[in-house]
Amino acid sequence: MPLQTFRYAACGGGNTLLGLLLYFILFHYVFKEQNVHTWFTVFKPHNAALFVAGCNTFIVGFLLNKYVVFTSSGLKGRVQFFRYFLSFASNLFINYFLLQVLIEYCHLEEFLSQIISTIVIVILSYITQKYFSFKEVSGNS
Repeated sequence: MPLQTFRYAACGGGNTLLGLLLYFILFHYVFKEQNVHTWFTVFKPHNAALFVAGCNTFIVGFLLNKYVVFTSSGLKGRVQFFRYFLSFASNLFINYFLLQVLIEYCHLEEFLSQIISTIVIVILSYITQKYFSFKEVSGNS
């Protein structure tokens, strides 16, 4: 296994576990499985937990990917951050969509739905991080 893939698996696995742990705690103990009312809308508890956990894992994930996994990327940090944000935002949207389908239409339990969704997101995330956010820049470009 290439070192970069190992590092991605280790860092991504740790960040994924952090995200699942935060989701579980937020859903069950912070939001207490009840709708979350804000000044502009009402969030279902699984959506609120997804968003708050995602904000935390976004920061941790960027730092791990930049300084541990994709250290040979020649892109400037601000470019990496912007690309990582685009990747994160699209993965968050896909995660939200999958949760809606799994919970609302397939009637699966919320945490199980998040685990299934996470598996899909991890695969998509690796591809976007390697070939977009932290792309190695060749000498000819």
